[in-house]
Amino acid sequence: MKQISVFFIAFFFVVSCGVRQTQNALAEGNYDEAIQIAIDNLRQRKDAKGKQDYVLFLEEAFAKAKARDLQQIELWFKDANPSNTEKIYNTYVALHQRQERIKPLLPLRVISQNRKATFDFDNYSDEIVSSKNALAKHLYDNAKALLATRDKMNFRRAFDDLNYLQELSPGFKDSAKLIDEARQKGTDYVHVYTKNETQMVIPIRLENDLLDFSTMGLNDPWTVYHSNPVKGITYDYGILVNFRAINISPEQVKEREFVKEKQIKDGQKRLLDANGNPVKDQQGNFVMVDNMKNVSITIFEFRQFKTVQVTAKIDYLDLKTNQLLNTYPLSSEFVFEHIYARYKGNKQACESNYLPFFDRVAVPFPSNEQMVADSGQNLKNKLKEIISRHRLRN
Repeated sequence: MKQISVFFIAFFFVVSCGVRQTQNALAEGNYDEAIQIAIDNLRQRKDAKGKQDYVLFLEEAFAKAKARDLQQIELWFKDANPSNTEKIYNTYVALHQRQERIKPLLPLRVISQNRKATFDFDNYSDEIVSSKNALAKHLYDNAKALLATRDKMNFRRAFDDLNYLQELSPGFKDSAKLIDEARQKGTDYVHVYTKNETQMVIPIRLENDLLDFSTMGLNDPWTVYHSNPVKGITYDYGILVNFRAINISPEQVKEREFVKEKQIKDGQKRLLDANGNPVKDQQGNFVMVDNMKNVSITIFEFRQFKTVQVTAKIDYLDLKTNQLLNTYPLSSEFVFEHIYARYKGNKQACESNYLPFFDRVAVPFPSNEQMVADSGQNLKNKLKEIISRHRLRN
């Protein structure tokens, strides 16, 4: 009995919370929220006495939502502003969809008044079609007007409107052709090139890798980067990678000598007691323990070391006005390091992760050109970061 009472208390609490939530939504004018709560609660056992509040709430919220929407549509028509066409179309669609959500629940009964709940449904198909056609015409006319300007941001807005138009009315007039025009006009074309102010020759491989924008993965649908100018394209911006200095360290071999010691297991021996006598177990066998001994190794380590630092600056240029927009520093360091070692003594005294150094030998140092070229990937990653973070146009 106690468990049943707890269940009914919990059930009553949930129901009362839902009723209060629906009441609040109605009082605040959030009619569609109230409708959805009522629908959710009426999907099961809709004729139960405990669901009567939701039936009445649904009836009231639907009537008020419909009246408000139709009044707003009337105001938009009187305003005669073409920008209202989308609002009118969306509201007619909402009126239709609201009815369609309620229809599966019907009929609903108001038990206390011995009647069916009243929902004044209308057929909005003509209004939806006419407002959709009006919206399509508005989107098309607005896009054409935007394309007649000289503003790239207008071209991008036209692109969005035309794509919406295609979703709304596929194949509307020449909208597909206009989408291509809007994309082309709205795209910023950027010429990326390098300049060498150092006293060294920049390796061709470095320039090619740095300017290979096909692998940059820059997520900007309105910006196209070209390292080689394309005939017929007027470039809006330039990104100049200006190499300022290349600093290469001398080839260095650093040596160091150090000793390591360790205790290692060297077989077994008999365990002795305090008097130096062998210890036996209960069966009379001698107790054996590990025999530990100290070993040492002298290590002669050789470290080959060479570095290159490439510094540059990135200039953002407006090619139409020949103005410098921004400048950002760019630098990269590449380190060549090779370690090998020799030893005297017992290798067991050395940690296992150091042993591979004993199998190595000295290697030729990379050339200066190779060092500079090897810095390319790091430079490219940093250039990508700069371009991703600092857009040419907001």
